[in-house]
Amino acid sequence: MAPILELKGITKQFPGILANDHIDLSLNKGEILALLGENGAGKTTLMNILYGLYQPDEGKILVNGEEIKITSPTDAIKAGIGMVHQHFMLIPVFTVTENVMLGSEPTKFGDVLDRPKTSAKIREISSQYKLEVNPEDYVSDIPVGVQQRVEIIKLLYRNAEILIFDEPTAVLTPQEADELFAIMRSLVKQGKSIIFITHKLREVLEISDRIMVIRRGAVVGEADPKTANANELAEMMVGREVNLVAEKDIRKPGKVVLSVKDLVVADHLNQVMVDHVSFDVHAGQILGVAGVQGNGQTELVEAITGLRRSVSGSVTFEDQEIANASTRKITELGGAHIPEDRQADGLVLPFPVAENLVLCTYYKEPFAKGVVLQYDKILENSDKLVKDFDIRTPGSMTPVGTLSGGNQQKVIIARELSRPIKLLVASQPTRGLDVGSIEYIHKQIIKKRDDGCAVLMVSPELDEIIELSDRIAVMYRGKIIAVVNADDVTKETLGLLMAGVIPEKLEKTADQKKVVETTF
Repeated sequence: MAPILELKGITKQFPGILANDHIDLSLNKGEILALLGENGAGKTTLMNILYGLYQPDEGKILVNGEEIKITSPTDAIKAGIGMVHQHFMLIPVFTVTENVMLGSEPTKFGDVLDRPKTSAKIREISSQYKLEVNPEDYVSDIPVGVQQRVEIIKLLYRNAEILIFDEPTAVLTPQEADELFAIMRSLVKQGKSIIFITHKLREVLEISDRIMVIRRGAVVGEADPKTANANELAEMMVGREVNLVAEKDIRKPGKVVLSVKDLVVADHLNQVMVDHVSFDVHAGQILGVAGVQGNGQTELVEAITGLRRSVSGSVTFEDQEIANASTRKITELGGAHIPEDRQADGLVLPFPVAENLVLCTYYKEPFAKGVVLQYDKILENSDKLVKDFDIRTPGSMTPVGTLSGGNQQKVIIARELSRPIKLLVASQPTRGLDVGSIEYIHKQIIKKRDDGCAVLMVSPELDEIIELSDRIAVMYRGKIIAVVNADDVTKETLGLLMAGVIPEKLEKTADQKKVVETTF
């Protein structure tokens, strides 16, 4: 039986970069094919060609054995191909129904939109594929994991048989990722075929039927998830041996750098999201914050970094009060911030890479003399950081918004970690990064800690939290319900704490101060 999809000899070149180099790919009906590769390896470019967003320089596309031309997403949808993008294509102020019907609106009585018909279809699809979405909810009011389900429903509503998932777990918690995998299994069981683009090795081994690895625009091999292991896949991706476990020495913490006392922070609806939280972060220490997304971590970080006003409480940075201070003041005191949402809070997307790399320091020497920017110095700085942090870009003057998500993250990390800092607030620092980049960034964070920097790190990745942290604070419903030593806790215990359950073994620990410092 012929594959449902074939790509033959696909080649795509941009100025200064060969994104796809004569790539062959086949997808069978009812199969999950994992497309694995580093940031900038060419995975998303290849899928954008398949979805009609780019045109190949060479090669052809076959669906059910017949060659087709795809010049736009409309052509792709007509051919039964749909794509869930890494950054969702939803309108927040629209309902789920309105987002799903957008572009293919059913009408009645002439020009009247038939919302009930679409809503009924959404309920049918939701039930059939176990997607659990309410058609009447506004997108702005639903969690990220549910927004992703809406994107999937959009494709199924348009009768897609081939579904492309581009880094689908980059914005999901571990629990939401597990729910997505259950949905994917349900989809293939009912005859759909999936291309799963990722760089997360555990996910590839867990969910895929077949693995194809791309490196620097070319296919370097295939693997069977039943026999492959993470180390082999990492080496195929990067082209060298990769240490998948972060290594750090035991360090004695120094003075308190960041002190949060009785902090209260509300969201945009004036609901309390951070509820009288207190903790300290010491020099030479990494305090990890674990918790299911939506338990106040975002608001906590925004209040500490000057992006959100607090209701009450105190935040001191080396004995200076910074609650409700400006981001520039915090930066000039020696603060650095890797934000949760790189596009909204970390980058100016139309600006070139070079300018984004000096956003914190552009007004200082050597990048400025008075009010005049010194572009030779800005470009010199950019060329160095692009090389040091392996940012895959055609050049320093390339708009940062055109880079892959992982390379956008590298720009932020390069900017924040390449200057002298005393406090690093890192929210999901390796989100969207491949194993080679994660290894490098983990080393950089540990180096900052070893150099005496205080690090507050928020991450939904429990492996990352346990490996990097010296202490771990668990947030649940706006409170820190426990602070544990990273060496004394398991993923299972952390999972219970994240659900608001303090395990009996922690409650009965003889030296409770050592294991659970704070419980509410």
